[in-house]
Amino acid sequence: MKAACLLLLTLFSFGCGYGSKYNGPMMGGTAAPNISTFAPTSAMAGGAGFVLTITGSGFATNSIVYWNGIAHGTQYGTAQQITANITAADIANAGNVPVYVNSSGQNSNTMNFPVQ
Repeated sequence: MKAACLLLLTLFSFGCGYGSKYNGPMMGGTAAPNISTFAPTSAMAGGAGFVLTITGSGFATNSIVYWNGIAHGTQYGTAQQITANITAADIANAGNVPVYVNSSGQNSNTMNFPVQ
């Protein structure tokens, strides 16, 4: 009887999660940010710096805009809109510049910003 009680206690303890070592992904939390559009939609190579407005979803107060892999000064507006300061040096050369946002440790999709 004593052994049966000890066995049942052990099974119930582990079955209820006591001593669990689950290291899988956490459920819930915030979704990764997503970029939908830029304003302006392009810039001229060799032009003046500007403020880039990024519209999308999942932005947080700790969001950081990465322009060509480099973090830029970012201002939070709402969960759907942030802005970043783009310098003249950032648009000195023509090409498509990859832009993404990191919010709460999660990266958004990458979109190319055309510099013509």
